[in-house]
Amino acid sequence: MRLGVAGPVGTGKSTLIATLCRELAEQVSMAVVTNDIYTDEDARLLRAAGVLPVERIQAVETGACPHTAIRDDVTPTLLAVEDMEAEFAPLDLVVVESGGDNLTATFSPALADAQIFCLDVAGGGDVARKGGPGIERADLLVVNKTDLAPHVGVDAERMVADAKESRGGLPVLALSQQDDVSVKALASWVLRVLDDHRAGIHVPRDPGPMAPHTHADGTTHTHEGADHGHEHG
Repeated sequence: MRLGVAGPVGTGKSTLIATLCRELAEQVSMAVVTNDIYTDEDARLLRAAGVLPVERIQAVETGACPHTAIRDDVTPTLLAVEDMEAEFAPLDLVVVESGGDNLTATFSPALADAQIFCLDVAGGGDVARKGGPGIERADLLVVNKTDLAPHVGVDAERMVADAKESRGGLPVLALSQQDDVSVKALASWVLRVLDDHRAGIHVPRDPGPMAPHTHADGTTHTHEGADHGHEHG
């Protein structure tokens, strides 16, 4: 399964991924692909943290806005993912981190089978009410760094409630690295979605049309009029 993690700059995406690696690496075979405009900083942070063998963490420098590489033309990131899948087969889970972007950033299902959108309380308590495709439609919305809420004047419970209202019943998780219960809840959510993916009952959510993209074998797809549940082998 390919799991995308997106969200604005500084919301804690890399730390969230590091946490998932620590929690899951002994249970599932994992790899990580990060992307950003001109830097491999996120990949270097994860390698330095020692959460996975360094060769299982790869960076893609897109040279363009982060949403371009996860939505508009996913080819460079998709090729990196497929290379990792081939090198370390069989993999259970590849986590794809988007570079920090705005509230409209979402993954094409050509790239991600499931996606997490990450906000944090330091970004403002009203952010969850602003909506947008990531907030409203990602498989999971994480309200991160809840332990900082008292220090930045944010009511974390209200922010989570606003997020739930925006999402119409889709799951919301209040997360703090200081709260082991929430960390375990995050890992459990990923394992449940992975089980559903293996069983063929998880359908990728798509807030828009799929991006044109090319696979490692050279085949090109536009998916015009295609079902967003298309299988990628």
